[in-house]
Amino acid sequence: MLRWFHALMPKEERFFQLFAQHSRAMVAGAEALRAMLEGGEAIERNYQIVMDRENDADVATREVLIAVRRTFITPFDRGNIRDLITSMDNSIDQMQKTAKSIKLFDVTQFTPQQRDMADAIVKCARLVQEGVPLLQSISNEATRISTITEQISALEGRADDLHDSGLRELYKSNVTGGTALNFFVGNEVYDHLEKVVDRFDDVANVMHGIVIEHV
Repeated sequence: MLRWFHALMPKEERFFQLFAQHSRAMVAGAEALRAMLEGGEAIERNYQIVMDRENDADVATREVLIAVRRTFITPFDRGNIRDLITSMDNSIDQMQKTAKSIKLFDVTQFTPQQRDMADAIVKCARLVQEGVPLLQSISNEATRISTITEQISALEGRADDLHDSGLRELYKSNVTGGTALNFFVGNEVYDHLEKVVDRFDDVANVMHGIVIEHV
C-alpha cells in the first residue's frame, strides 16, 4: 500500500521537466512576438503562436503548482518554486498582453527601438531557458547562474534606455507632424515591451535569491 502511494507522488525531477516545458513555450512565444514586429503578414501569423504558447505555459505552471502541494521532497524551498514558476509565467503573460495590444490598435509599423527591445526579450527568454536547469545543481553551477542573472539585468537596463530614447523620438515626431493618437498607440507598445523585460528581470531576481539561499 505504501509503495503504491509513493509511486503516485511526483518525482523531484518532475519540477525540472516542467520548468523546461515552460521555458520552451516562453522562448517560442518571445520569438513569435519578435517576428510580429516585422509587420505586415507576420503580425497575424505570429500572433496566434504567442497565444498558443502562452496557453502551453499556463499548463506547465498549473502542473508545477499542483506538484508543489503533492510532493514531499522538493529540489529547493516550495516558496521559491512557486515564485520561480510564477515569475516565468508572468513574463509570457506580458508577451501575450503585448501581442494583444498590437492587434487591438492595428499597429503595422514598428520603430528600430521597439525591434531592439523585442530582441532583448528573446535573449532574456533564452537565458532563462539556459539558467533554470542549472538550479538542479546549484552548488556546482552557482557562478554560471549568477552570470546569467546579471546578463538578464543588463538587458533590462538596455531595454529601459531603448524605451526612453524611442519614446522621446516618438514624441518629437508627433509634435511636428503626427497625432496624439499615434503617440498614444506607440507609447502603449513601448510600455508593454518594457514590462516584458521587467518580468524577466523578476525571474533573474528569483533565481539569484535561490542561489544565495543554497550556496
